[in-house]
Amino acid sequence: MTRTRRRPAHRAIGVVTAALVGLAPLALAGPATAVEPAPETALTEPPPPAVLPSTTSPEYFDTPRDLTGCPYRTAPPAPVDESEVPLPGQTSPAPPPVPGTPAGGDALAGCDVVAPDGFEVPRDVTASAWMISDLDTGEVVAARDPHGRYRPASLIKTLLATVVLDTLEADRVIEVTDEDLRGAEGSLVGIGPGGEYTVDRLLRGLLMSSGNDAAVVLARRMGGIEETLEAMNAHATGLGALSTHAATVNGLDGPGMMSSAYDMSLIFRDAMTRPEFASIVGTEMSGFPGYPAGEGADAPDPASAPAHTGPTARADGTPVNPGFVLANDNQLLYNYPGAIGGKTGFTDDARHTFIGAAERDGRRLAVVLLDGTRVPTSPWDQAGQLLDAGFDTDDSVGRLVTGPQTGPGAGTEHLASGPLGAVGTAGQRESSAASGSVLVRHGPWLAVGAAGLVVLAGAVMALRSRR
Repeated sequence: MTRTRRRPAHRAIGVVTAALVGLAPLALAGPATAVEPAPETALTEPPPPAVLPSTTSPEYFDTPRDLTGCPYRTAPPAPVDESEVPLPGQTSPAPPPVPGTPAGGDALAGCDVVAPDGFEVPRDVTASAWMISDLDTGEVVAARDPHGRYRPASLIKTLLATVVLDTLEADRVIEVTDEDLRGAEGSLVGIGPGGEYTVDRLLRGLLMSSGNDAAVVLARRMGGIEETLEAMNAHATGLGALSTHAATVNGLDGPGMMSSAYDMSLIFRDAMTRPEFASIVGTEMSGFPGYPAGEGADAPDPASAPAHTGPTARADGTPVNPGFVLANDNQLLYNYPGAIGGKTGFTDDARHTFIGAAERDGRRLAVVLLDGTRVPTSPWDQAGQLLDAGFDTDDSVGRLVTGPQTGPGAGTEHLASGPLGAVGTAGQRESSAASGSVLVRHGPWLAVGAAGLVVLAGAVMALRSRR
């Protein structure tokens, strides 16, 4: 056997190739100093959250949480059931990165109550996180744990409605099939196979009655559940709602589902700029069609609708579910002077969530409550008390910042790691990259690294030519 001696040129090529492989990650990542160092608070483990009563006990839903140490800065409280266990073949997504500089101003960095001098927090308010903001100016009047991450429950339907209004024509008629309703569970507005509904009607069922069936039908008309989640998460990221991840289109708990009082304030404010959305959430009653479409299934006039009589039969024997009057389940509309809209929500993991908005003397305020209880009073009443306190002050503690977060405040306290198996994560990552937050930190080093790679590649080619 003849052994061939390796030529020096080959050794040089091997060395240069190794250098190329070794330097490539550095050129892409830049030096360690390109990423802002995490605040000291981000490096310490938060204290364990307070142990709540068992979920089989009513006290579970009525006990405020202990926020000592801001325990939910990265992820929501632990789930109480198996609703967030990934399906076979799927994995839970890593939480979105925590911005190094909290959006909205330094005053919103903590989890304690932040409010102007003289602002009195109503003692009946028990939500773990809440925020009062001005719908027109974006000023934050007061807040508690504004960037803490909690589950939004059906408040996420606000984000879905925004994407629907930006995608589908309101007067488009959709004929619903059994397949359209597959997976609809929980709160249902009463959509049935064979029924014909405009997008506007479906949005009314979605927002006024929190219909999960309306959510899945709309999502399937926008390309599918997964595609709709991608669009929702991309829209949230584009708004600057960087703590939001929609895991389901209807607000039911799912792997990685989270938002914050700040983010939901951003999302609701954006939604209210659409006249169709503002009109629907401000409507007390609306006619809703039955199914299948045709005689006896038309949407009734709310002003003169007869009492619901139940299914009827046509002359040919076809059973018909008649149309009915849809009442808005947001009690703020009926009980708070000047109320202009909002959204309700509840799941076992999220507990009670609520958005309410009102106008007084030309000023429009909105309040978001997350991880709330119904004791000592209902969420809509707690929201009303916070609105009263907000209208009583002209000062503010921060401001909602809409749009991609770039510049000095776009650094992250930690980089999310782990599997990215949940729907919508890919779209969220693409949108984050488009915002320029990575390029701002690493742009100059990418150029230097690229130039170095070109020089090394030229050396390899020269050595090959010598050979």
